[in-house]
Amino acid sequence: MNERRLEVADEAAMRALGAALARALPPGALVIHLQGDLGAGKTTLARGLLQALGVTGHVRSPTYTLVEPYELPGRTLAHLDLYRLADPEELEWLGLRDLMAEEAVLLIEWPERGQGFLPPADLRVAIEHAGDGRRLWLRAGSPAGERLLESLQLPTSAQ
Repeated sequence: MNERRLEVADEAAMRALGAALARALPPGALVIHLQGDLGAGKTTLARGLLQALGVTGHVRSPTYTLVEPYELPGRTLAHLDLYRLADPEELEWLGLRDLMAEEAVLLIEWPERGQGFLPPADLRVAIEHAGDGRRLWLRAGSPAGERLLESLQLPTSAQ
C-alpha cells in the first residue's frame, strides 16, 4: 500500500497538514487512525482538518466525551479520542455502528484502545516527536486511502 513520510516543524504546520488532508478527502465513508504519544499532535492535526471543512469555534479533543460528531454540509464527521476507553466494547454504547452506517468520516485518536471493535483504517497517520517538530508516516490501508494519498497536496511547511 501507498505510504508517505514527512516532517512538520510546528503546530501551524500540523494544522496546515490537517487542512491539506481535508481538501484531499474522497467522498463517502473514511476511517483515519491517528497514532502517537501524548502531545504528539493528533488533536492539532484533527483540528486543522475540521476547521478546513468548515467547523467554526474551538475544536478540542473529545478526551472525556470520547466522541464528538460534526454535521457538515454533505457529510458527517466524528472525532473520537479513545485514550480513556476502559473496554473496546464501550464503542457500541458510543454509537460507532450508527456513525459507520451514516458513511461518516471517522478521525480516531488512540485506535489501539478500540482494537477488535473499530473498522480498519483507510489511512493510518503515525506521529512521533522529532526534536521541536514531528515526523509522520501516512499509510494507506484501502483503495480510498490510496486515493487520498495520491491527491494529497502537501503544504510547503510539511515536506
